[in-house]
Amino acid sequence: MPPALLMVAATLLFSIMGVCVKLASAYYGPGEIVMYRGLVGMIALGVISRTTGVTLKTQVPAMHFWRSLSGVIALSLWFYAIGYLPLATAMTLNYMSSIWMALFLLGGAVLMGARTIDGRLVAAILVGFLGVALVLRPTFDSSQAIYGLAGLASGMLSAVAYLQVTSLGRVGEPESRTVFYFSAGGALAGALTALVSEGGFHSHSLMGATLLLGVGVPATAAQLCLTRAYAVGKPLVNACLAYLGIVFSCIWGLLLFADPVTPSAWLGIVLILAAGLAATLLRARSTPPDSQHSVSEP
Repeated sequence: MPPALLMVAATLLFSIMGVCVKLASAYYGPGEIVMYRGLVGMIALGVISRTTGVTLKTQVPAMHFWRSLSGVIALSLWFYAIGYLPLATAMTLNYMSSIWMALFLLGGAVLMGARTIDGRLVAAILVGFLGVALVLRPTFDSSQAIYGLAGLASGMLSAVAYLQVTSLGRVGEPESRTVFYFSAGGALAGALTALVSEGGFHSHSLMGATLLLGVGVPATAAQLCLTRAYAVGKPLVNACLAYLGIVFSCIWGLLLFADPVTPSAWLGIVLILAAGLAATLLRARSTPPDSQHSVSEP
């Protein structure tokens, strides 16, 4: 399958995962959903690693720990936001990760004493946060403010996780090993969260179990499509196509949930989409080619 179609498939599968997370939130807490999503990923990546001859033994356990920690917290916050916000809003806030990375890049340049700052990057960041203000304006006028902040934080931590995945790629860690340890961290952290703050585990119904599979299977399949697309395709094209996830989520939200998205929120989504694409293009020009093939999903 061409890499562009792989990316389209990945974004569609991730949006389906988001739908199942929102529906599963009626049966399970965020911790439980994260746990089961991690278990499915562990099983799938364990089988794939074994069949491809990739050992799960690592020489950099500390790097995997910190990547898993940031990724699992980001995932938990994202699932929490999906359960209570319109699907398009929650997905868009998570896709802020590119804008956060642009902000990190800009901050790093300032700290390193850069004499010139790319004004286009500054403009992209400002437009992105203007979009956030428009998306969250109705949220902060209601009792949903905490969920909006959770979605925003998930995007920031996703950016941190992406940078850590890039570092793991530079030291030679295969993607399957990185995703396996991330899934394992999610399963463990999700179980602890469910036990400590969600009153334990819920019993399963046929619908609930089906929705959990609907979270784990599409997410794992999407990760595999994503990995393959970045392995054989053009990273910049893939990064731009990834934003189709917002479009798919908008469609699902309208068709399945009749999500109340105001005109100002739609404008905010468009601004975040445009700013994210611009930040991705500008960041790609300042990133070494050998690090552009790293890919992450929280």
